Amino acid sequence: MKSLPLPLRLAAGIAVTAVERARDLPTKIAGLPVTVASQALQVSMRVQQHVTELAIKGDEVLAALRPVEEAPDWATFDEDVDDVDHARPAFDRVVDEPEDDPWEQEEQAITVAATPPSAVPNYDELSLPQLRARLRQLSVGDLEEALAHERAGENRPEFVGMLTRRIATVRDQT
Repeated sequence: MKSLPLPLRLAAGIAVTAVERARDLPTKIAGLPVTVASQALQVSMRVQQHVTELAIKGDEVLAALRPVEEAPDWATFDEDVDDVDHARPAFDRVVDEPEDDPWEQEEQAITVAATPPSAVPNYDELSLPQLRARLRQLSVGDLEEALAHERAGENRPEFVGMLTRRIATVRDQT
């Protein structure tokens, strides 16, 4: 038997493949969003890898062009500092002077916390918006008294911040 011409055989093969794919289409449609998403993620990961590789190559080239600093300007080391005591935070410094009696300090703090500021007698009962409404009428001394009372008492960050900012504003205005 003589074989059929190539174009006819090709057409038959394409028709059979189209029918097979049409039968598989319902199962492939269900997984299509996952496939598309995974392929998109793969492409984005490849792009990110290429961008990172290019950046690394660029860093290597630029590093060869710039000399390396021995010590950056922003870096400070203990041996670079003349007066080590001033470079350290206050809570790390050793105090050689004898401190006041701690019991006396505690009693003072309790007294300050117990007595509300004279300009705002009901201070402890006020909410933040209520206190904010009264701040414009207070002097720097009154504000500092209220701040000391707050710090000695509940020491609420929002109250302390608001009083501190108001004191700075009043000082700037005068």
